[in-house]
Amino acid sequence: MRLIEEAASEHGDLTMEDVQDLVRKKDEIEEQIKAYYDVLEDQGVGIEGPLVDAEGFPRADLNLYQIRTARNQIACLQNDHKAIMAEIEEALHKLHAQEKERRGEAVAHDDPMEAELSLPSPFARVDAVTAGSPAHTAGLRVGDEVIEFGSVNSYNFQNLQNVASVVQHSEGKALRVVVVRSGQRSPMTLTPQRWSGRGLLGCNIVPIPR
Repeated sequence: MRLIEEAASEHGDLTMEDVQDLVRKKDEIEEQIKAYYDVLEDQGVGIEGPLVDAEGFPRADLNLYQIRTARNQIACLQNDHKAIMAEIEEALHKLHAQEKERRGEAVAHDDPMEAELSLPSPFARVDAVTAGSPAHTAGLRVGDEVIEFGSVNSYNFQNLQNVASVVQHSEGKALRVVVVRSGQRSPMTLTPQRWSGRGLLGCNIVPIPR
């Protein structure tokens, strides 16, 4: 049973405290993910670095068990994170619906509290998109603020090399990209690939100071 269903079954209506519990659990998941990323950083391999040497043998300088465990835990926790973000969004909508019923008034969809709780801080902004490029075809637009780019997201982003690495290892593979546009979450699928222009994307992104 999901957390919002448990809360509803315990005391009928959802409360802001229920949502805050979800947000706390989200924060805990993010802390766990960060800890596992720190393990990978200490090993010097990151999420996609090779675990074998040039001759195809396991690298003796790495703790392979620790790295594989960390990578597996990150993948599982990222799924948990997506699920709880969806629960937070659903819980907020239910709270608004309850308020609407109680007050008999329409509730605005652009509640800043909802945006603050359900949208992570963006780590990069799109400042150029070439027409006809993979980025343009996927739906990226100038001004979009990126909160997820493949395995890179708001809480593990360090620099643009993270994004470049994902693109380099994902040629011809569909990547989930999530941006914030006009205050709303906008997911899309972007496939890095060769096209008539330069690079694999046909767009330029710049980091957002944090």
